[in-house]
Amino acid sequence: MIYILLPAYNEEQALVPLVEKLHRVMSEISAWYRIVVVDDGSTDDTARILRNLGERHPIHVISHKYNRGLGETIRDGMEYIAEVALPEDVVIRMDCDDTHEPRYIPAMLAKLSEGYEVVTTSRYAPGGGQIGLDWYRRSVSRAANLLFKMAFPVPGLWEYTCGYRAYRAGLVQDALRIFGNKFIDLKGLGFTGTLEKLIKFRMMGARIGEVPFVLRYDQKMSSSKVVTSITTLGCLILIVKHCRYWASEGRRWKQQIEERKQRLREPAPPAGSPAETGNAV
Repeated sequence: MIYILLPAYNEEQALVPLVEKLHRVMSEISAWYRIVVVDDGSTDDTARILRNLGERHPIHVISHKYNRGLGETIRDGMEYIAEVALPEDVVIRMDCDDTHEPRYIPAMLAKLSEGYEVVTTSRYAPGGGQIGLDWYRRSVSRAANLLFKMAFPVPGLWEYTCGYRAYRAGLVQDALRIFGNKFIDLKGLGFTGTLEKLIKFRMMGARIGEVPFVLRYDQKMSSSKVVTSITTLGCLILIVKHCRYWASEGRRWKQQIEERKQRLREPAPPAGSPAETGNAV
């Protein structure tokens, strides 16, 4: 099963074309899927449009009465999916404003099948790019990604700030078990959670890869929700917090992460063995 997580805040114009594109791509690859939309207190016609779309497409809606911000919205969606998904299922997080084209999903799934647990789309990989961003936003984004590359190096990874990613559901489930409510800790600091999730998965030793894509900011159908100053502050705090493990909580995280790594290294029991069937020895 593929779970597609869409955070939505006043996206009445983008929902119909995006859901239709997702349906076409999922049909082409014959994939079972469910769209999980977290409506973060929208004040426009988003809720009604989602009800109508739900009559024709597999959509589950989580509603916030008030706008809580991207961090809490993504956390709530991830927690719901972690409860209902199998470990081998896939979680794809996209923006809901039609800037992330669903046609890149097959490439992301192919990368996951190579053994990666996180696959991010990348403007900076060969073949990637961005359309519709002014020089200031392009410059800030490039500088931020280079800073994060130095602070949290991942071999072969150059895109740290794009939220269009695919995850193994089992990794998300383990992250929530280890970090709990601090899986996305700086929830009130803009779009910081996009980087924070990547840092936490890196701490867990997840294999992280990227595929090229073109960000279509020229297709954006709603106003930008990014507050650059708040997001910048949040990212700087993240660098200080997570360059090393801190205090007793950090030591607990480290122990549980090592236990996870050990569990993943252990070979699976042979078919029909007591460990697999649950029979007493």
